[in-house]
Amino acid sequence: MPSVKSKIFNMMMRNRHLFQGKLKREVFDDNTSIEDFRKLCEEGAAKYAKIPTGIKIKEEIINGIKSEWIIPDEADQEKVILYVHGGGYVSGSCSDHRGFVSKFAKRCGIINLVYEYRLAPEHPFPAALDDSVKIYRSLLDMGKKPENIIITGESAGGGLTLAILLALKENKIPLPAAAVAISPWTDLTCSSESYKTKRKVSVAPFNSWLVFSKHYVGSNRAEDPLISPLFGDLRGLPPIFINSGEDDELFDDGKKFYLKAKSAGVEITFRAGEGMVHCYPLLAPMFKEATDAIEEICGFIKMHIGKEETVDTR
Repeated sequence: MPSVKSKIFNMMMRNRHLFQGKLKREVFDDNTSIEDFRKLCEEGAAKYAKIPTGIKIKEEIINGIKSEWIIPDEADQEKVILYVHGGGYVSGSCSDHRGFVSKFAKRCGIINLVYEYRLAPEHPFPAALDDSVKIYRSLLDMGKKPENIIITGESAGGGLTLAILLALKENKIPLPAAAVAISPWTDLTCSSESYKTKRKVSVAPFNSWLVFSKHYVGSNRAEDPLISPLFGDLRGLPPIFINSGEDDELFDDGKKFYLKAKSAGVEITFRAGEGMVHCYPLLAPMFKEATDAIEEICGFIKMHIGKEETVDTR
């Protein structure tokens, strides 16, 4: 049973259009301005961009890609979380994820590397995937061992995390120790039932996933496993942790991937957040369910790259 506090936060997110003076939720179509959407994401993130104490931010251009190292005090320099930002493949940046990822890095006590892959519609598939594989290979070139790397992402970044694993496997590049996908977008055909059944309780603008998919897929097939990892051969992937909110259009994407991966012999965990919205762990510590979810995710990460002690985030 969801807590009262979580119900309040989720209700506010679902009805945020009312606080903006709009009677109805926004509807996306082919004419929706992606530039305006990006600006809105940056402005929204700026309200929560406070960096916790004990965190250093180091900017770096890695193989031509803008990146940021988010470094907790006394973190093991050999271990790293490669963080893949979300944003529907059309938005997202180091700056609009800095606040959340900094808190996440401190909670885990592990260095995070955030990077800016090229965005659609200017750069459709495979730009985001190519940039991601390039960054991962750069970590290996720096001397980071694959068993000391975990790839983590949310939303489109969660789906991209899983696509990265398939691309690495396909190209015989050493796989990371494990991966985490929060509310992953694994099927860009947007054909699962939850796109219909969760439409009214979702926090996303109406039809936004269809618009984002069209921009990212471009002239390619949405069923391509490197676009929609749900359709891939999942055998041989490393341990994976998936968290999906039940009140989310992408819920079936996470659950279906879990079931398919499990049947393929992958060591995989799936957590369904009852009454929870898209990417709710990112809302920690605003309510108990979000805090519990992010703690479990950090526990999974620490287990797989040998970080055992819990770091106080207060």
